[in-house]
Amino acid sequence: MLSSVQIARFMVSFGWIYHGIFPKLIHVAPMEQLMTASFGFSEEISYWITKTAGVGEVIFGLLLFVFYTSRPLVIFNIAGLVGLLLFVALLQPQILIEAFNPVTTNLSMIAFSVILLSGMTPKPSK
Repeated sequence: MLSSVQIARFMVSFGWIYHGIFPKLIHVAPMEQLMTASFGFSEEISYWITKTAGVGEVIFGLLLFVFYTSRPLVIFNIAGLVGLLLFVALLQPQILIEAFNPVTTNLSMIAFSVILLSGMTPKPSK
């Protein structure tokens, strides 16, 4: 049976990898391109920024899968998820009330990240 830390590890990694591959690399979802275009980029530049973000998310998901015991990496993950949620709230707030929105996905991934942090044994102090 998997521990809660291992379930959290798989879910956080899967979240980043899935959201990098499907709505950005295999098929650029209109909502993804809308968020990138919020910065004023042309449609073509927004497309390539979205694709690049997808590659970054897959790499980040793989890093989290391998280095899930790295406190700085997990804290960076939480900060990134909060930042992305704020980004949507400021630039495309209507997305926050859509089905399967960043509120539910980001908060769930943050909760799983807190489980990862709670599973880490503190280093002994000298």
